[in-house]
Amino acid sequence: MLRSLYSGISGLRSHQTMLDVTGNNIANVNTAGYKATAVQFQDTLSQLTQGATAPGANNGGSNPAQVGLGVLVSGITTNFTQGSAQATGRAEDLMLNGEGYFITRQGNTSTYTRAGAFNLDAGGRLVSTDGSIVQGWTANGDGAINTGGVVGNVVLPDGAIAPAQATDEASMAGNLPSETPEGGTVVRDMNVYDANGNASVVPLTFTRTAGGWSVSSKDTAPVNLAFADGAQPDANADTITVGGVAVNLTGLTSYAGVSTAAVSGNGRSAGTLESFSIGKDGTLIGSFTNGAKQALARIAVATFTNSAGLEKAGNSGYTATANSGDPVISGAGEAGAGGIGSGMLEMSNVDLSQEFTNLIVAQRGFQANARIITTSDEVLQELTNLKR
Repeated sequence: MLRSLYSGISGLRSHQTMLDVTGNNIANVNTAGYKATAVQFQDTLSQLTQGATAPGANNGGSNPAQVGLGVLVSGITTNFTQGSAQATGRAEDLMLNGEGYFITRQGNTSTYTRAGAFNLDAGGRLVSTDGSIVQGWTANGDGAINTGGVVGNVVLPDGAIAPAQATDEASMAGNLPSETPEGGTVVRDMNVYDANGNASVVPLTFTRTAGGWSVSSKDTAPVNLAFADGAQPDANADTITVGGVAVNLTGLTSYAGVSTAAVSGNGRSAGTLESFSIGKDGTLIGSFTNGAKQALARIAVATFTNSAGLEKAGNSGYTATANSGDPVISGAGEAGAGGIGSGMLEMSNVDLSQEFTNLIVAQRGFQANARIITTSDEVLQELTNLKR
């Protein structure tokens, strides 16, 4: 039988694979985190009909004569270039800007993905669309995160509480109106919290004096404040102790027509989790009803020495192989991993113009190889006709 028949068959099979790969790329043009693939061809073994000879003293050398036996698919490579960003506005939708993969786990199997369309399940766990749990590190009660520890499920703790904080520093800033008549007063209330979060209101009374102002509080001796041209001449000396808290008064001024003096302290009562946001480093930051912000967890990112060696596992995920290398796990923005953008998704990197061109190339290649088979058949038909 003619060798061209089998060469044509191998061409049909290879270009059919190219059509399959191209069709899959086009089908996933809107799949978040999808990476386009491309087919690589190589020729098969060639049949040697004449070997090469070395040159002699009176004759030249000759080159080998070989007849090829067709084509094979040598590999299907994945294009891991960054896809474009699509804003969604959902805090749970995440995008990696740069290298790396989110780590998800289902049972005992870890997968790696660029698709960051996550949600919170009933247990407060951050999960992918197929129910795999996003991996990272959970913060301790003080908001500290140990990124050197073993990764686990990223969980928003149910009933998380920001602890109360006792007031240990306070300050006043603003203006006391200088036109206040001597003996006139300005009262400002100060909230003081104890270690259990119990709040008490302590008034600070400012009294206009001939030389400036004096400030006093319950069970506190008056402190005189001197002003020169509206400013305090010694900006480091004036404090008053209220409820065991030293209040810094150096931010006060005394000009005419403005009354803006206000007191602020750092204490607070206990608060419950109200909402959360995700930073560029993958840290989930909780916002509490008492105004506190505290780290709750941090999402882990995996990088590989050879990303092309990863094996597709479905659901836009990959698994590690012997040729991808072991994953290097770190936080976003560390150890070569990219940063995380919240409220957006990475779209497919499929280039439709290139894929439609590949469709034409694959179709013409298939047609040409089909023509090889029909032409070889016509030659065989002529051979059989010799018997007539």
